[in-house]
Amino acid sequence: MKLVFWIAWIKAAALHMIPMKKLVLVFCFITGSSAFAFADGIAINHFTVKEDPFAKDEIAIIATDSLGNIRENVTGMFNFTINGFGDTLHFEKGTAFYRQKIARSTFLYVRHQNETGTHSALYYVYRTDDKLTPLHISWVLLLAIPCALFLLAYMFKKFIIFAIIIFIIFIYFNYHNGLTIPTFFESIIDGLKRLV
Repeated sequence: MKLVFWIAWIKAAALHMIPMKKLVLVFCFITGSSAFAFADGIAINHFTVKEDPFAKDEIAIIATDSLGNIRENVTGMFNFTINGFGDTLHFEKGTAFYRQKIARSTFLYVRHQNETGTHSALYYVYRTDDKLTPLHISWVLLLAIPCALFLLAYMFKKFIIFAIIIFIIFIYFNYHNGLTIPTFFESIIDGLKRLV
């Protein structure tokens, strides 16, 4: 669109013999003003999940800084992926509301991708009768539990059956609450990428 505008404008300038100084001045003004218009891009690099205080059985995604303080300057539409489903969330003063009802305790894998990279977090949302409690699950914990079970089973041969039973319960609990095997590994890989 801009290219067509400039070509048409240059042709009109050549036909009407607009002085070259004015042409260069207008070109510099428009180019400079467009650079200032795009200079204030807001990126969400950290976020947290909390219970929505205004709706029952819903959560809110809050844009934060690296210290966990709410970034109230974040306003606009941002693309997030929640449990594999893409959604455009409307942030206002650093807070967006995810309008899907949570009927039972579940895992939520929240992911946001912007110019600085991919930012993701895994939460276990514990549901009671009257409230939701999101608990952040570290990728280190996801990796440590199976590794510890394997290490204990390897060190103590009598512990093998017990470790296998605990591991099966661990897999069943994760799968039953919405944490699939691909999401499990994706969360660990995203955590490892942040280390690099």
